[in-house]
Amino acid sequence: MAAVRLLSTSTVCAENNKASEGRIELNSWDIRHLHIGYIQKGLVFAMPMQDKDTLIRHLKTSLSTALHHFPLLAGRLATTQHEDDDTVSFFVDCNDAGALFIHAAADGVTVSDIIKPVYVPSVVHSCFPLNGLHNYKGITNPLLGVQVTDLVDGIFIGCSINHVAADGTSFWHFLNSWSEISKGSINLSKPPVFQRWFPDGMDIPIRIPRTCIDVNQCKDDFVQRPTLERIFHFSKETIAELKAKANTEIGTDKISSLQALLSHIWRSVIRNRSFEPNEDTKYRIVVGARQRCRELPENYFGNAILGTFVAMKAKELMEQGIGNPAWRLNRKIAAMTGESLKKFLETWPASPEFITLHGGDALVTTSSPRFGMYGTDFGWGKPVAVRSGSSNKFDGVLTLFCGAEAGSVDVEVCLFPETLEAIANDQEFMDTVTN
Repeated sequence: MAAVRLLSTSTVCAENNKASEGRIELNSWDIRHLHIGYIQKGLVFAMPMQDKDTLIRHLKTSLSTALHHFPLLAGRLATTQHEDDDTVSFFVDCNDAGALFIHAAADGVTVSDIIKPVYVPSVVHSCFPLNGLHNYKGITNPLLGVQVTDLVDGIFIGCSINHVAADGTSFWHFLNSWSEISKGSINLSKPPVFQRWFPDGMDIPIRIPRTCIDVNQCKDDFVQRPTLERIFHFSKETIAELKAKANTEIGTDKISSLQALLSHIWRSVIRNRSFEPNEDTKYRIVVGARQRCRELPENYFGNAILGTFVAMKAKELMEQGIGNPAWRLNRKIAAMTGESLKKFLETWPASPEFITLHGGDALVTTSSPRFGMYGTDFGWGKPVAVRSGSSNKFDGVLTLFCGAEAGSVDVEVCLFPETLEAIANDQEFMDTVTN
């Protein structure tokens, strides 16, 4: 498949040069993302009914207007060195240094070439800007990058946002707001709130020992074997059946559709990784704080998430159906209360630990099917598909998307090739997948 060809690169600043937000101090939820990569999600559209030059000018103009409302994304990460105790603190400097905007072309590549292959084609990763950057590099690189890639019969809009500045909810908040502006809206339906929330009594700014943020910690200490990505589609009806099965096995009605689906995928992956019966396996899930912490303002823009995990022996996972792991996921999530999330914010600075991503015995879920992906209409119709970039990918990452049909879910599974091939031959699993 053809390589992506660069056509132009530019910097887009906020309309009216707005920098009134000034300085935004970061909290524990934000800072712990320094050592991983940018969030990368992209949308595939059928060919817009306007010429490419007009389209690019329109997208750059509407992006400039969007940055007027989201000045944080036109800024840069910055640090304050505290010599009295050899610590450092982080903030976002809303200096309107601008966002990166790239126009590119994937010669000879069609929409079908992107969305029809069994495995996600490598050209998809080339449709994103700011590849390979860890979040701490937001000090010298844009916090937001957009790449518009011309396809034969459509376009791909790839967006990369520094994970210290935003989580998945905020990522789609921005992208949907930009699309509203592109369609001609003057007032945003969800005006963002950028000032970070800190529990009462916390010392601000948060000071971190310099030794904790040595950028050498961000470098991979091993070269991982290549992985492949495949998207599995689960219909609303299939997910309902999995939910009913999981709840029946446990004798409850509390297991959610998503918990049942993730349990089903977890069992299939471990079965096809050929784990030893007594080998430990973990499932890491990310829990949102917005619905749990009443103190957070509506339309809070930043990170409001915290991970937790469930551990089981491979033998337990295989022998006990989908109900048991789904119930364990349910109980772990239920234990993540507003108080526990608040306590994490308060205690993290005393012994800071940063998020690291690696495969092995664990599966990790990112993104959410609750995000309004298919409502992102820039004025020429809804997207035909959603894809993610190369950032934060390793053996065991499951990226969740809502499906194009209401109630359906697409799961992008990133695994070693032999595991993905085995899953494709796993009839129990493939019987639940809709082509």
